[in-house]
Amino acid sequence: MGVKTAGDKRADLAGPGIGTYEEVERSLPDDYRSLLDPKETQIALTAVRRFIEDGLCRELNLIRVEVPLIVDHESGVNDYLDRDGSRTPIEFPCGLGIEPRIRAQVVQAATKWKRMALRQFGMKAGEGLLTDMRAVRKDYFLDHDHSAYVDQWDWERVITAEQRTLATLKDTVRRLWKVIKGAETFLHGEYPKLRDRRYPELPDELTFLHAEDILDAYPDLPRKQRETEILQKHPAIFIIGIGWVLKDGYPHEMRAADYDDWVTPTMSADGRPMHGLNGDILVWNPVTRRRH
Repeated sequence: MGVKTAGDKRADLAGPGIGTYEEVERSLPDDYRSLLDPKETQIALTAVRRFIEDGLCRELNLIRVEVPLIVDHESGVNDYLDRDGSRTPIEFPCGLGIEPRIRAQVVQAATKWKRMALRQFGMKAGEGLLTDMRAVRKDYFLDHDHSAYVDQWDWERVITAEQRTLATLKDTVRRLWKVIKGAETFLHGEYPKLRDRRYPELPDELTFLHAEDILDAYPDLPRKQRETEILQKHPAIFIIGIGWVLKDGYPHEMRAADYDDWVTPTMSADGRPMHGLNGDILVWNPVTRRRH
């Protein structure tokens, strides 16, 4: 495996996606077949969505609310997807007969809205909300994991200043993982044909690593290759501190300040100073891997 240059590392910071469509073509399997037929797939999707929503509400003390699809440009509610604002929302005039017409925007992310909604619904410390956000991100790189159309769960919970700790972050992530792992167990019980030796089951627990730890393990690799390598050792991880500039002069990945805290000082397990009360769950996906 060759040593990557600084230019390679800079090119790898943009965010989601494999990077180039040539890489997508090379990486995707050419022999994939669904284990369920189309009808079974739709029924299973509906069932697992309910399971996950109920699990998130139970584990994190959330209630389900609806999120807007369109917001007024002047409201400032729409979120950036990056630090420089280059990924812009879809915008269009709205309101027949209104002068001047409303500058409407399709939602890109619901972070600011969720925090306003917490106040609107009178949430107290320990309470929160869950919503099924539908959004359009026209400037996304498109691959097997990322679409211009986004359908994802978003949640937000009120915590106290004293709870802004690494311990709270890890406890919350473990609760999330409990729901994800539980969803797999639920689906395997409902659809035994989903148990397939080609696709190992998710581990019971996540491995927590700081972005700096992964850089230490693979100092010459750009971010996406570091992730690939570490997932060969730990098939499910949580990377802490994504966005803080690491010792090689680059962040693990660029993050938008609208919804990520990569600056709060923390400590590693062995007492080293670190930064960040944010992160990502990463899972090795054997389905979308070309066999050589």
